Amino acid sequence: MAISRWLLRSANPRILQLLPHHRSLSTTSSPSHHNDHHRNHQYHSPNDYLNSWNPPKDPKEARSKLSWLRRDYAMKMKAVRKEYIQEMELQRLEKQRKDEIKKEALRIEGEERKAAKAAAKKAKAAERQVAQEEFRQTLLKERAEKLEYHKMRENKIMEKKKEKNELLRRQSSIWIDEPELEGKILDAIVASTM
Repeated sequence: MAISRWLLRSANPRILQLLPHHRSLSTTSSPSHHNDHHRNHQYHSPNDYLNSWNPPKDPKEARSKLSWLRRDYAMKMKAVRKEYIQEMELQRLEKQRKDEIKKEALRIEGEERKAAKAAAKKAKAAERQVAQEEFRQTLLKERAEKLEYHKMRENKIMEKKKEKNELLRRQSSIWIDEPELEGKILDAIVASTM
């Protein structure tokens, strides 16, 4: 990967002709966060290995030089891999930290939403209770009015009965018993004939 980057940055047009042509990954003229990383990416300096091999005359020396180059390359690759693993671990920890922050924010938001719902429920319950109390008071008032009306009606009926009974009592005081009635009728007839 580093070699291909170096080859692309090199000014040798012959090397660029040998590489397969790739189409551009960007379809927009303005850079996006996906393809804009090359602006802030820090490239390594050109590698010492490239174009550094001069074949020696002696095969033994060539073998030892090649084995030294391989050992040095393996050590450097081990360091690069270690650095890469550390970077990945740091990125994982950073992602985990961000996820925990987001989770905590969501939890707090959920608690606030639940508290708001509970407050709304309490307010509705209080309104409902006030409305029920008003309704109950209205019913009690109506019942009291009906009861008062019925009592008044009963009192009027009782008064009418009393008046009727009083009238009957007064009229009954003028009434005459049956044996006396016959005598009175005879007296009235005799008085009218005379």
